[in-house]
Amino acid sequence: MRQLKRVLLIEDDLDIQTVARLSLELIGGFTVKVCSSGKEALREAEGFAPDIILLDVMMPEMDGPATLIALRELPAIQTTPIVFMTAKVAPPDIAYYESLNAQGILPKPFEPMRLADQLYVIWNNHYA
Repeated sequence: MRQLKRVLLIEDDLDIQTVARLSLELIGGFTVKVCSSGKEALREAEGFAPDIILLDVMMPEMDGPATLIALRELPAIQTTPIVFMTAKVAPPDIAYYESLNAQGILPKPFEPMRLADQLYVIWNNHYA
């Protein structure tokens, strides 16, 4: 099985970017690339070659669902697991994210000390 090493974090909030990046790097030992928008992620994703993508749902211009759909058009990203990170976790929201083929949904606010472990669980379930 492939190892989980590289995380693409797509998040527009600078504070959340900082906390998530530090958590993933220091606790998870991951290499993290941060993008502040869906458009930036589309430019950077293939070159970074992430093992998993952590994607904010609510972003200006191009929201998370639109970003996921566009990322799936990139040949190198078609099978990369994508995990939504969101405060919108009502059952209809979760059903919508799952219909887009998201491999996981992590609620905000997230627990920084557990974020890496949560990604490992999703990763292992995806490749089980």
